[in-house]
Amino acid sequence: MYPVTKDFLGKPAPPGYVAGLGRGATGFTTRSDIGPARESASTTSNSKAEDQGERFKDAENEEGLFSGLPYSADDEEADQVWTQIDTKMAQRRNGKRKDESMAKSDQPAIEEHLRGAKRQLQTLTADEWASIPDVAQLAETAARAKRRRIAADPRRGNNPGERMVQVPDSAMVGVLTGGGMDESISASVDDGAATDLRALGQARDAVLRMKLDEAGQATSLKSTDAAGYLTSLSSEAALGIGDLARARKLLKSVTLASPTHAAGWIAAARLEEAAKKPAQARAIIDEACERCPRSEDVWLEAARLHPKGAAARSVLSRAVRALPQAVRVWVAAADAETSDAGRRRVLRRALEHVPGSVALWKAAVGAEPDAADARVLLAHAVETVPHSVDLWLALARLEPYATAQRVLNRARRAVPTSADVWIAAARLEEQCGSGDVALILRKAAASLRANGAEPTRDAWLALAQQAAADGLPATCRAIVAASSDAGFDADDTAADRAAAYAAEAARLAASCYEAARALYALAAEAAPGSVDVWMQAAALERAAHGPASARVAEVLERAVQRLPQAEALWLQLADAAPGADWGRGVLERAFAANPQSEAIVLAAVALEAGAGQSARAVALLERAVQAGGSARVWLKAAALHRRLGNAKAALDAARSGREKFPASSHKLWLLEAQLQGDAAAARQTLAQALAAAPRLSPELWLAAAALDARASVPRARAVLERARVHIPRSPALWLAAVRLEASESVPAARALLARALQECPRAGCLWAESVLMAERPQRKAASVDALKNAGAQDPLVCAVVARLFAAERRPDKARAWFGRATAADPDCGDAWAWWLRFESSLDEDGKKERVEKLEAACEKAAPRHGQVWPTVAKSPDSDGLSTTRILHLVAEALAQTRQLT
Repeated sequence: MYPVTKDFLGKPAPPGYVAGLGRGATGFTTRSDIGPARESASTTSNSKAEDQGERFKDAENEEGLFSGLPYSADDEEADQVWTQIDTKMAQRRNGKRKDESMAKSDQPAIEEHLRGAKRQLQTLTADEWASIPDVAQLAETAARAKRRRIAADPRRGNNPGERMVQVPDSAMVGVLTGGGMDESISASVDDGAATDLRALGQARDAVLRMKLDEAGQATSLKSTDAAGYLTSLSSEAALGIGDLARARKLLKSVTLASPTHAAGWIAAARLEEAAKKPAQARAIIDEACERCPRSEDVWLEAARLHPKGAAARSVLSRAVRALPQAVRVWVAAADAETSDAGRRRVLRRALEHVPGSVALWKAAVGAEPDAADARVLLAHAVETVPHSVDLWLALARLEPYATAQRVLNRARRAVPTSADVWIAAARLEEQCGSGDVALILRKAAASLRANGAEPTRDAWLALAQQAAADGLPATCRAIVAASSDAGFDADDTAADRAAAYAAEAARLAASCYEAARALYALAAEAAPGSVDVWMQAAALERAAHGPASARVAEVLERAVQRLPQAEALWLQLADAAPGADWGRGVLERAFAANPQSEAIVLAAVALEAGAGQSARAVALLERAVQAGGSARVWLKAAALHRRLGNAKAALDAARSGREKFPASSHKLWLLEAQLQGDAAAARQTLAQALAAAPRLSPELWLAAAALDARASVPRARAVLERARVHIPRSPALWLAAVRLEASESVPAARALLARALQECPRAGCLWAESVLMAERPQRKAASVDALKNAGAQDPLVCAVVARLFAAERRPDKARAWFGRATAADPDCGDAWAWWLRFESSLDEDGKKERVEKLEAACEKAAPRHGQVWPTVAKSPDSDGLSTTRILHLVAEALAQTRQLT
């Protein structure tokens, strides 16, 4: 059937035709028909304004909906009524506001109410202030009354202290149902295994102990033998080969491809050796000797694989015939000999073939049993190998003094670039002769500089240290002096050189005293006006020979001749005096050079007082006071009068001094308070001090708090709070507050300690106190935190860790940590005292020797600071006592502090 073709297809649509209009469809409009979609800004804004205006149009403005209605008399009357109402409400609101403002103005403020009471507080005396009860006392009184009231309750019967609580409903229900009350605690576990808390605690202690050990031991790198390590690696690699057949095939292909390659043959032989087949290994290496006769490594490997004795010697004899110039082969052949004569014969034969080998000459000389034969051999050696410094020095050591000098002169001409020859000449002069060692080394430095072979400065210092280690101090000092110009440029100033010399001396002071001494001499010569250089040189001599040695006095005598106005040098020279007369003469010279120096006058006072010349000491102080002395002079005067037993003169001196210097010396205030007869006068003195200078020193606040703590803890707490306001970040004030709270409540003290550690996160005294206040299971964790935050070099933290180990009966660990504490800060006397208490508490062999050694170390360190040490050392009863005696007194005083149990 043929399709029907519509006659309208392909024809234009009639006018006004819309597709689908008969089915109800409508036409659509495109964007091109209506224009752009976004309206202009002005049109939008105008339309919005019109909308807003229509929206909020007032209905009473006679426009809009009611604009066409008439305005009648009723409308006018209603408007008047509403206007009167609005006016009345506005008047009422204004009246309320006026009344409230007048009431506020008539009512006085709280400050006005309390102003009169504040004026009355000014008239209160210190005793009236002290009689005011604190909150804690009132609370305690109320609690006591409540307990009496409860005890008097007749319902409690014979047990007035019993506390009653309400019975829960579950218990009543159980009784009613007949089940009763279950008073037992079930020990069963619903699910899972039971937890062994003891094992967990032991594991935790082990972890903390490991952390403490790691903190106490410095990280050290273990040395590794490189050759042995590589050998072990090669052995493991060889033994780790699983398929020997494959390895043999691979190595065989290598040797077949390169039959003259020695490394392939050696690897194949070692493979068989690792496979425990020495015969095959020897067969392979023998074939290698035939294929590679010019390889030293092959011949040496063959000698190693063959059994020692005739077989090895046979291999080496073939080797020296094949390689007559191979030094290593000749040395191996000599070592293979079983007799000394055979060894000497082989070495001499080797020298015939290789006369220029230094190694063969050294081996031949070392094989000679007779010194005369060795000397002859060395004489021939230096003629054959004149460039070998070792052979020249060996010959010089075997010759007598005069001949050795000639030998070294010949060596110097033969090897002009060697510093060792010059050093050997200087050693020879110091050991055997009387020549000028310094002159020899000055010539050495000039000659080496001229030949362009001068050693570096570090090389010179290494040679000096070696000479000092060999017991040649003159050579050591001469080397340092000869190298004074090494490493410096022409534009370096004398101050730069002096600083460099002093830095090197400080670095070498512990390891090489002679070199450090020579360097300080160079520094003093380069900068004679530097007080620091002279004091460092004196400190070196003092550390090596003691404080009153002749070496110290010699250095300081040269120093004061160069710097007569340096008070510190004069004072150190007076301290180094062997006697009072000598020290008095030194101070007289010092005062003549510095007539206005208070430090020298006070040193003279101390000298006279120590010598028992009290009248002369008092006279010197009076002259210094009359001359307008500083606060220190007044303090020394008061202390001297107190030491002599004249309390009234001491009090007058302290009072006069603090009146003259009220805000510059807290020690005068403290001394006056100590010299007062009663606590009230001392409290008044400290109150005046704190009012005059509240930020002068924490010690004033601590003294006031300690005085108030005897009468009232809350009052002492208030004093410490005021102190922290004026001096906010003082660890001493926080520590005193924590200890004060600990006397009342340990939990409160721990909370306060947490605040203190937030304010002072690096304070070692606070971290040490945290370890002491921690419960026994938490002490190790607290000590780890203390070491992490305060540092492993804080003496108080190290001391408390040592005490922790001592409490655990681990003396070695405790002794090590006490050593760390005293090494970190030798001036901390408390660490020495705690160590003495620990050593005295032990019952071990060698206790007396350890205590004596500790006392000697403390005497040398001469500590002056700590928490307990200054209190004991500055007590009037401790005047004139030695450091050892004060150490024992401090150890006894530490028994009153918090202990670890």
